[in-house]
Amino acid sequence: MRRPFIDLAPAGSARGRVRVPGSKSISNRVLLLAALAEGSTRLSGILRSDDTTVMIDALRVLGVPLRDDGAVLSIDGAPTFPKREADVFVGNSGLSMRTLAAVLAFAQGHYRLSGIARMHERPIGDLVDTLVGIGACIQYESATGYPPLRIAPPAMTQPTLSQDGDGSERVVRVRGDTSSQFLTGLLQAAPLLARDAALVVEVGGDLVSRPYVDLTIALMKRFGTIVHEPQPNRFVIAQGARYASPGDFAVEGDASSASYLLAAGLLGGGPVCVEGIGRSSQQGDARFVDVLIAMGAEVAQGDQSTEVRSPGVASGFRLRAIDADFNDIPDAAMTVAVLALFADGPTTLRNIGSWRVKETDRIAAMANELKKFGAAIETGDDWLRVVPSRAPITASIAIDTYDDHRIAMCFSLATFLGMPIRINDPDCVAKTFPDYFECFEAIVGHGRVAIPSTLASTHL
Repeated sequence: MRRPFIDLAPAGSARGRVRVPGSKSISNRVLLLAALAEGSTRLSGILRSDDTTVMIDALRVLGVPLRDDGAVLSIDGAPTFPKREADVFVGNSGLSMRTLAAVLAFAQGHYRLSGIARMHERPIGDLVDTLVGIGACIQYESATGYPPLRIAPPAMTQPTLSQDGDGSERVVRVRGDTSSQFLTGLLQAAPLLARDAALVVEVGGDLVSRPYVDLTIALMKRFGTIVHEPQPNRFVIAQGARYASPGDFAVEGDASSASYLLAAGLLGGGPVCVEGIGRSSQQGDARFVDVLIAMGAEVAQGDQSTEVRSPGVASGFRLRAIDADFNDIPDAAMTVAVLALFADGPTTLRNIGSWRVKETDRIAAMANELKKFGAAIETGDDWLRVVPSRAPITASIAIDTYDDHRIAMCFSLATFLGMPIRINDPDCVAKTFPDYFECFEAIVGHGRVAIPSTLASTHL
C-alpha cells in the first residue's frame, strides 16, 4: 500500500557511505539485449524497481526463459521471441516502451504494447513513423502518435528501405530532438533489420541526451554488435550483425540516483561517499560531479566510488550560481534545480526541453514546487531559471510529486533549508530507487532536529 506522504525533518549535516542500486538505464538495456543474444547471460546488480520489473515481466510474457535467484538473473536468449502473440504492459517505463516498440515491430508476431495512463500521453509518433516507413505494421489503438500500439508482422519478411547506389546499405531516418530513446530503440533492433544489408540510421535535428546513446552503443558492443559513427549522427551496423551473450555481466550503480546523495554531501558538508559509481562509469549522469564542483563541492573519485564534501550550508556557505546547458544530463539537472535554492544568485538550466515529455511536464512541475520556497521562477520551452529567496522560511512545505520519482527524491534536499518538508506520494520512488528515503536518512539522520509535533506521525 502506497503511503500518502512522509514528513522529513530539517537536515543539518550529511556524512557517511551509501551504495546506490543498479543503473536503471543499463539494467533495462541489458535485459533486452540478453533476451535477443544467443546464449545464456547471467546479470548481477540488476536494479530491482518498477521500471525493471515491467521489463522483466514483458520478457516473460514474450516467452523468454528467465531464472532469478535474487542475486543473479539468468536469461537464455535468442534472435526471436518464443511467443508470437502477446499483450505487453510496460507501466510508466519510457525506455521499455520505445525499445520494445522497435524490436517487436520486426519480431514477426502480433503484439499489443501498452502502459499506464501517463505513458499513453507520452509521444511515440516520431519512432512509429520511422518504423512504418521501413515496413512495420503498427496501428494506434487510441490517439494518433501515442500508445497503446498494436503491432503485426511487417509487410515483408525484410522491409524495403532506401538503398544507396550499390544496394549495400539500408537507410533509416529518425528525429533526435524529442527523445534519445527513439534512436536507442532503432539501434537495439538493428540485428533484426541488418540481416541482408548494412543498416544506416541517420538522425535529423539535434540529438538530445547524447550520453544515453553512447551508453546504448557501448552495451551493444559488449553483446557483440558494433555500431560505427563515420559522421556525426550517422550510425552504421554491419550486415549480418547478431547479438552474442557476454556470459557474466555486472551492472554498475545508478548515476542519476547517486546525484541526490552526492548533492546532500555538498549541502550537508560531508564527506558523503557513494559506492557503485565512479570515474569508470559509462553513464552520462556521472558528469553531474562536474556540476557539483562548479557549484563549490570538493570531489574525490575512485573507479567505483565518489566522495563529496564542502563547508556545508549550515556554516553560511552559499553555492555558486551557474548558467549551463543540460542537454546531456537532463535527469540529473532536476537535482541542480533544487540546489539552485541554495545558490548565491540566479541559476539557469538550459536545453531541458525533454523534461516536457517525461513522467510529467517536469519544467511546469518543478516551477510549481520551487515557487513554494519563495524563489522567483522563469521558464521557457526548454529552460528554467531559479532566483533563490533570501527571506527565511519557517513553516513546513508540502511537495506534490506528480507520480514522478525524481521530483520526490530531489526535493528531499530542501530539508537543508532548515524547515520540515512533506513529500506527497513518496512511494513513487519505487520506479527507480525503492529504498531512497532510507538511504537519505542514513546520511542525514545524525544531523536531524526534532520534527514539530504539529506534523503527522508518518515521517523519517
